[in-house]
Order: sequence, then C-alpha cells, then structure tokens
Amino acid sequence: MTQRGRPRAFDCDAALRHAMRVFWEKGYEGTSMTDLTTAMQIGAPSLYAAFGNKAELFAATVKAYKVEVGLDIWAALPKAASARQGFANFLRETAIAYAQDDQPRGCMIALGALNGDAETIPASEMLRDCRLENARLLHERLEQGVREGEIPPTVDCRQIADFYATVQHGMSITARDGATLDELLKTADAAMAAWDALTSPR
Repeated sequence: MTQRGRPRAFDCDAALRHAMRVFWEKGYEGTSMTDLTTAMQIGAPSLYAAFGNKAELFAATVKAYKVEVGLDIWAALPKAASARQGFANFLRETAIAYAQDDQPRGCMIALGALNGDAETIPASEMLRDCRLENARLLHERLEQGVREGEIPPTVDCRQIADFYATVQHGMSITARDGATLDELLKTADAAMAAWDALTSPR
C-alpha cells in the first residue's frame, strides 16, 4: 500500500496571494526571499517545495494577478457599444483600479520588473509579453471599430493602441507616486480628448 505524503500545513492559494502582494509592492528585484517567507508565513524549504524558486513563484503570482486583479479594466472594452466608449471606460476603470486603498497602487504588470541583472531578465520578459498582449487587445478593439464603420480604415490602429497603452502605463507610475483617483480620472479624460484627432481620416 502506497503511503500518502504529509499534507502541507499551509494554504497554498493564500500564500500565493501574499507573495503576489509583496512582488506588486516591491517589484521582482526589490523582493527578497525573507520578504516572501515572512509575508507567506512559511519557511524557505516549504516555499521551494510548493512553488519552486523565486522566478517560478513570481511567474505563478503573475498568473494569479491576471485572473484576479483589474478584471473590470479589460471587460470594459468588449462591453461598450463603441470603440470610443470602450476606451473611455477602459481608462476610467484603470484609474479606479490603480487608486484602491486596500491594495498596492498601480499595476504589477507595468511596475513589477522593468530591468535589472541577468536574474531579472526572465521576469522582465514575462511582464513585457503581458504588456504586449494588453496592447494587442486594444488594437483588436480598434480594428473592430474599423470593421463597424466607426473608425476610418486609413487610421493607424496600432499607433493608437500603443498611445493608450502608454497612457495606462503612465497612470500606473503616477498612481504609485500618490496620484489621487480624481487626478487619474483627469488624465483619462485628457487622453480621451485626443481621440478625435487620433481617429480622424488620414
């Protein structure tokens, strides 16, 4: 008869969420193993056994972040009747999400690992791919607007998508620096003021 291994004495899902918050607050490079084990309330051997090394744990927290945080931001695009309203709602939901008082300010995908040494490269590349995927979603919504006749076919949808993705990244930084919800909403409104010029026939 095969003996079962001893069950883990901690909640893996809860521990992962605690780790996610630490990476979100401090970034990959700024987070130490001591930070993680303290937040997760487990010892290093238990962390390695359950999640692997720091890079593997970070990858798991990014996956958890993508399915748990900021869902209203990306749901705003397909729900709206027009591309313009979708982008306005997208930026508004971004402002609301980034200004929450019960979680770290800004976006983990934007701020979690921008650069660093060789150890940081895989984390940086993972988040870069996430940001590119987000820009692709914006691009697709604009192309839908072209197909529906809302946006002229001569418009550079990729350039517009990159512009609004960049605005969102900037909102993440200013939120981390202490921008209020009202200030973030004003940034969103200013970005939408450029919509007509960006989508005018070329």
